[in-house]
Amino acid sequence: MQNIRKFSAVAVAATATVALAAGCGGSGGGGGGGGGGAKAGQPVTLTWWHNGTSDPLLSVWKQAAADYHKANPNATINVVPVQNEQFTTKMPLALQSSTPPDIYFNQGGGRLSSQSESGRVADIGDETSDWIKDFGAVAEGWQVEGKQLGVPYSAHVVGFWYRKDLFAKAGITATPTTMDELNAAVTKLKAAGIVPIALGGKDRWPDAFYYDYFAVRECSVDTLKSAMKDAKMDDPCFTKAGQDVLDFIATKPFQEGFNGTPAQQGAGSSAGMVVNGKAAMELQGDWDPSVMAALTANKNFHSTLGWFPFPAISGAPGDPTAALGGGDGFSCTTKNADACVAFLKYLSGTEIQQKLVTSGAVTIPVNPDAQSAIQDPTIKQVFDFNSKASYVQVYFDIALPTAAGEALDDAAADLFAGKGGADAVAKAVNGAG
Repeated sequence: MQNIRKFSAVAVAATATVALAAGCGGSGGGGGGGGGGAKAGQPVTLTWWHNGTSDPLLSVWKQAAADYHKANPNATINVVPVQNEQFTTKMPLALQSSTPPDIYFNQGGGRLSSQSESGRVADIGDETSDWIKDFGAVAEGWQVEGKQLGVPYSAHVVGFWYRKDLFAKAGITATPTTMDELNAAVTKLKAAGIVPIALGGKDRWPDAFYYDYFAVRECSVDTLKSAMKDAKMDDPCFTKAGQDVLDFIATKPFQEGFNGTPAQQGAGSSAGMVVNGKAAMELQGDWDPSVMAALTANKNFHSTLGWFPFPAISGAPGDPTAALGGGDGFSCTTKNADACVAFLKYLSGTEIQQKLVTSGAVTIPVNPDAQSAIQDPTIKQVFDFNSKASYVQVYFDIALPTAAGEALDDAAADLFAGKGGADAVAKAVNGAG
């Protein structure tokens, strides 16, 4: 998959008063062209499914929809927040129905490719070509066979969020840079009576982060690219990654009952454990602080948080400066695609992108003009790491076709539940095709 790197310095102008494009034309692709829906000047209501179920993202999107309607009275945005984990099952069903949402959240990659087979995802390449180019390589994650089937609004990278105070209590004076150092930190935290790592195993995909990252460290970049393209994990490095997972689980770094713990829902979730001082760290995406904000009464929690990349593995053939990540974005269905594109252009503008950053909802904006809004030094560290990474591998379950990605998540979760051997994840992916 694509290498999410630095974005172009060319500005993408904010257009709060974008007129709705004419409802004819548009190139075919992804099951339908960009045209369709209301003609210019005619009232149109767009149903928008997004995953901002809590603040700050919930409020940012709600206000953006209201402001857009105020500037464009003929365009009404029906905002429908949907829990992130529900999109995997809800979107395939919606795309097979007669009333799919006009705008919907997705993370691109192989999952979007699978969705496009429904014939209801619009190719919006012609309508976005004059401004999406400024986002650089990140926009390629929403391309399928050369067709632009969506627009990203943020890029992501995965690493360890940790509590500075709990590290200090355990006598840890430096963040781990190797797996040996991470294992030593786990030992010190347990000796201090602190849960080393919180894991939201109930949702499966946090388990997959560990398998993915071990594979990124064990496999060459060329091997990763080939495996994602062909949906085949035949290289022995993928079995080695499975063994790394099993060896790490054997050190017992996680809380009791981690397989039943949700990742982001409630104060008892893995994110909630970290923000409320019940665990020292969590392997999670850059978005974790925005999730934590709704899970604690401590509004100054940001000062307690630090971040470090997934450690290197001594002697492993993978690139130690490569990262695991992805992005968030939106696609249009075919009925009102032109009106959808106008709204997505508005969301991609500098004004909204800066609001996403200053609210804490987004860490890595796609609009280069919004980068100046990053003020928090820890968030700047995350942004700089992503920008300098030699390669950013998209999460396997998103990069792979839907069936293979779900098989990977299931097999990775089985490893954490004590089921399956080192080669189980690779076999599951290979058998999903």
